[in-house]
Amino acid sequence: MNKLYYLAACSLISLIILNITWELFFNPLEKEGSWMVIKAIVLLLPLQGILKKNLYTYQWASMLILIFFTEGTVRLYSEIGVSRYFAFFQTFLSIVFFLSTIFFCKKMNSK
Repeated sequence: MNKLYYLAACSLISLIILNITWELFFNPLEKEGSWMVIKAIVLLLPLQGILKKNLYTYQWASMLILIFFTEGTVRLYSEIGVSRYFAFFQTFLSIVFFLSTIFFCKKMNSK
């Protein structure tokens, strides 16, 4: 269960860092960065509960992350250049987070 906890926490923190970096420095639309960096704030909402192993937070965060999975998938097929790599990693980290939270909840509920 500790592996699932660390996997969820690390993937969420990595996703926050990725979104901030992507939208501030590598946004293809504006050279100064984008206001889309605000979406990283959404990822900060479940961070405290994830770090405290709050089961309820794991449950709703697993649904919240699907928005980022969808965005990553859409941008993976629509972006070009470096942004495409960021979109791939966003999709990958979203899947890792989703699976680790789902299995964490399953382990917690089976006890």
